[in-house]
Amino acid sequence: MRSLVLVIVAAVTVPMQAALADPGDDVPPGLDRFYHQQPVWQPCDDPVLDQAGAQCAGIAVPLDYDHLDGRTLTVGISRIAATDPARRRGIMLSNPGGPGGPGLRMLANFAPVFTPEVRAEYDLIGMDPRGIGRSARVDCVLPLPTMLFAAGFDIFGYARDTTVAAALAASCQAPDPEKARNISTRNTARDMDVVRGVFGERALNYFGVSYGTYLGSVYTQLFPGRTDRVVLDSAVDPDLGGFELFHAMGPVNEAGLDDWAIWAARHDADYHFGNTGPQVRATVEDLIHRAAGHPYYADGYLIDEHTVPMMLLALLSNPKLNADLADALRMVTDELAGLPIDMALLKAKINGAVPLETSGMAAVLCGDRAAPHDPAWYLRNIDSVRATQPVFGPFAQNITACAYWPDPPEPPTVVRNPATALILQATGDTRTAYPEGLAMHRDLPNSRLITLADTRIHGTFRNGLSPCVNDIVNTYFASGALPAADHTCRPDPNYFPQ
Repeated sequence: MRSLVLVIVAAVTVPMQAALADPGDDVPPGLDRFYHQQPVWQPCDDPVLDQAGAQCAGIAVPLDYDHLDGRTLTVGISRIAATDPARRRGIMLSNPGGPGGPGLRMLANFAPVFTPEVRAEYDLIGMDPRGIGRSARVDCVLPLPTMLFAAGFDIFGYARDTTVAAALAASCQAPDPEKARNISTRNTARDMDVVRGVFGERALNYFGVSYGTYLGSVYTQLFPGRTDRVVLDSAVDPDLGGFELFHAMGPVNEAGLDDWAIWAARHDADYHFGNTGPQVRATVEDLIHRAAGHPYYADGYLIDEHTVPMMLLALLSNPKLNADLADALRMVTDELAGLPIDMALLKAKINGAVPLETSGMAAVLCGDRAAPHDPAWYLRNIDSVRATQPVFGPFAQNITACAYWPDPPEPPTVVRNPATALILQATGDTRTAYPEGLAMHRDLPNSRLITLADTRIHGTFRNGLSPCVNDIVNTYFASGALPAADHTCRPDPNYFPQ
């Protein structure tokens, strides 16, 4: 497979570096003091980063790029230095997705997937986006584990969600309204360009996953000519944004549930959900209905018809989590039967799969695109998909805090530009549906699309999943060689659980 990939990618090399301006010549007006600051590197005080040999620093950026003499905030970044200074060609900035995902650890976690050639050439840069992690974290007073819920089965359940959404929005805005209104993808992209300037680089190399693909595409639009090698894994449709990111998740997660149900049926002796896929699905749907009549709350976590679909959503994104999902549903089943359960273990399974910050997610989603403010609009959409999306439609179309958020100060970014990029998309992705990757490819017409066929997974560049995908990515980062044409890869069958 490796030799085939090298033949494919050798045809097109993109000589971006030679065409880029000197870093001192492209500082936006009024931002010199930010672009030319000197980072103070120090230990990260984080076990993953310290083990990887990373250092961390804080970068000052304007809170509001329209008021450069106003408040500032500090963006936390991490750096794992290139292993061969003589071959170093620049920085690789990154974003893990979400929105709401802290990014300092991202490339420390991905470093084992990169080849020695890639590690020799790049400083790997992690970054907590503004409002998240160590970057002036937004603090919503209401301590919810998530901003996303399924709407339940009736008007009373939906009314509960509207109340929770309104309370969350108020609790996020109240502590610091000025900060909350300036947390957005566009401003995070501007922060990325400050980081580029701080490193004295003419261009960014970039690796983004999920929402991080949207952030990367917005950067290419706002800062044309300042990207070099860009990889967008599990891409978002750039024409979507904010609350609309979830609408496409309904159908693909219904399909993902059916795929998981086939696996669970093979393991009926262990989990007792049914010995056929349809039987397993029926069991799951019945479980959600029974949870509606028997809500259970412990240790800050609620089990009911609003949250069980979200457990499914969290754990359908990777077939390696099949057993974790079965265990979680088994625990819910036991609780409904009156048996004691380990709520801490259940939370660990769910939260371990989706390490996102509720406050940061709300601020970015709601700060990117104005959402309809009429609760009846969402209810109509929910009711319109209940028959075809019985488990996930009430989540995908549900109201969120964005309905009660002030309209953003800027319009969404329209991404249409000639930047080169490598787009990776799995056909069975349950978070960013395959058509979204096609849309990103359309909006960046000089990109190449690598399809991972017949795979239910979110995030294709990972150890053990597809040597074909990994070889293409590593060859591109190491040499700048894009595939001559779009290409389809296959997964390694050994990746999947039996």
